Amino acid sequence: MSIKVSAKQMLMKVGTKAGTYRFVLQAQLYNKLAEAKVIKEASMRSGIAQGTINASWAAIGEVIKAWATEGHSVAIPGLGTMRFGVRASSVADVSEVSTGLIKTRKVIFTPNVDIKDELKSTSINITCYDKDGNLVKQVTSDDAGTVEDNENDNGETSDNVNGNGTDNGGSTETGGNTETPGGNDNPSGGIG
Repeated sequence: MSIKVSAKQMLMKVGTKAGTYRFVLQAQLYNKLAEAKVIKEASMRSGIAQGTINASWAAIGEVIKAWATEGHSVAIPGLGTMRFGVRASSVADVSEVSTGLIKTRKVIFTPNVDIKDELKSTSINITCYDKDGNLVKQVTSDDAGTVEDNENDNGETSDNVNGNGTDNGGSTETGGNTETPGGNDNPSGGIG
């Protein structure tokens, strides 16, 4: 199994690289698996009736939603934990603290060790296309397989972070990572 990534040559329209062509990497998503397909597969693997799994699936979803809303980090069986968080600006004076500092609300998923190990050992295949859609290169990963750690990285993978959980723009978020305003030249969210 491998993660398939496309590198498409695109004209940058914003940021410091505007007006130049850059190869932008994006993971290729096959499709979203329907809940019914997941339940059917779980039933076949476990020998438990689909109706029972369906009822359990719905109940677990409601419990996770309720507990995450109360501020808990909730275990997701076999995968890791999930919790709610926010991305917000920082201020020097307590009198300036208000809900207006909150930029976005977010879901923070932290995978367990088994999931991280699986991701680390999964190869990455990159297929490169020029601006006309022609295949120009294929690459298979030989990287160290470093996995981002939402709980402990403190955003250190960002160019704008000063190492203490705050980026140079003064933005922070719960969960360890920081926002990097203007740090991404790719408007589609890939790697530019």
